[in-house]
Order: sequence, then structure tokens, then C-alpha cells
Amino acid sequence: MAEKIKPYKESALAKKAQVEQMFDTISGEYDRLNRVISFGADLRWRKKVVRYVANQKGERLLDIATGTGDLAIAFAQKTKAQEIVGLDLSQGMLNQAIEKVKGRPYADRLRFVKGDSEALNFEDDYFDAVTVSFGVRNFEHLENGLAEIYRVLKPGGLLVILETSVPEKFPFKQGYHLYSKGIMPSIGRWFSKDKTAYRYLSDSAAAFPYGKAFNNILSEIGFIVQQYKPQTFGVATIYRATK
Repeated sequence: MAEKIKPYKESALAKKAQVEQMFDTISGEYDRLNRVISFGADLRWRKKVVRYVANQKGERLLDIATGTGDLAIAFAQKTKAQEIVGLDLSQGMLNQAIEKVKGRPYADRLRFVKGDSEALNFEDDYFDAVTVSFGVRNFEHLENGLAEIYRVLKPGGLLVILETSVPEKFPFKQGYHLYSKGIMPSIGRWFSKDKTAYRYLSDSAAAFPYGKAFNNILSEIGFIVQQYKPQTFGVATIYRATK
């Protein structure tokens, strides 16, 4: 089970409520800071996720922790899926996503809903593919969230998760720790309304089980896992699994 890192250590709120509060606060600056902090690499990683899902040729897609909607919007642009749902805990993030799709020709195939990843309001075996991009480490109870994904995914359906990880080889491991513990939180403090948010994002990434450890959790839930693929020297990893 993943260590439970919370955004606000002094707060008595549960992790889920703290995560919602944090993303509501930083929603307006989230896209810009993501580009800066990842040096634009997150765009390349998401393109790979879109390609995997497009190859699945599914009619119903769910993007959990959709944030400002970039991945769900890419599905609308790059696939023929007729129902694409972007789900997030933060209404502030969803408001950003909704603004992005106003007047777009694909808007009728795409909807954004506020919801809890650990209590999905969808029928069993409903979606052809489910994605989570930089969101599973924010689940309050990781296994519960993954079990819910398993429930709503059709047999043979595809799960693709893009999540941060820690490089294992020298000198990338040392460079990653220097960047994530020192530079990234400093960038967040300079540009963000929430001075602790990017410290949490760094700490939660370091504590999250990645690579084989995460694949083992997916297997325990019941997924048939495929080989995970580290990205950009291992600072992120793409996991694929089927039901």
C-alpha cells in the first residue's frame, strides 16, 4: 500500500478533501506550470497515451483525474469514440476544461463531470478504455480506486496510466532528487498561489510505488499487466493493463 502523503500536513481534513482544495487553488496556473516544470515533456508522454487508446478503437472512454482536460480533449480529436468522459475531484480544474471545449466541433462527444475515483458513478463493464494521467498517486486509497476502474472497464478493455516515477540509474537518479526536492518546489513557490502544492507533488511522487511494485498492485486487483515503459530517463512511467 502506498504511503499516504497529504498536501497540507497541519490540516485535519482527509487526503481527498485536501487534494480537492489544492487543485481548486492552482487550477488557473496548472497548465502553464506543468509545461515549465516538465520542460514540455508531459506533452510527449500524453501523445503516447493517446496513441495506445486510439489503437483500442473503443466507443466509450473515461479519463480519471482529467484535470484541465488535455487528455480527454486529445481523445476527442484523435479517436472516433462517441462518449468521452473526463472526471475530476476538483471543480476548479473542470471549469478550466469546460472553457477549453466551448464551441469546438467535438464538444458533443465530450463531457466533464465532478466525481470520486473511488466511487465511480458508472455501470459495471461500461468503458472500452480508462486512463489516469498523473492522478493515481492522489487517490486516498489506491487499491480502492484501481478496483473501481476494474469494475467499470469492459472485459478486454484497456487501462493506461501515466504517472511520475524515480530514475534508478546514475546520474539521472541524483539529478532527479536535486530537481524534485529543490528546484521544482522553488518554481512552484515563485509562481503559484499555493506555496505548498508543488512540495506535495514532489513528495507524493517520491513515495509512490512505481515500476514492478505498481504492476504488482495492478495484478493483485485482477488486471492482466503489460510491460511498463519508463519515459525520459525514468522520471515518468506509462503502465498498460487489460481486464
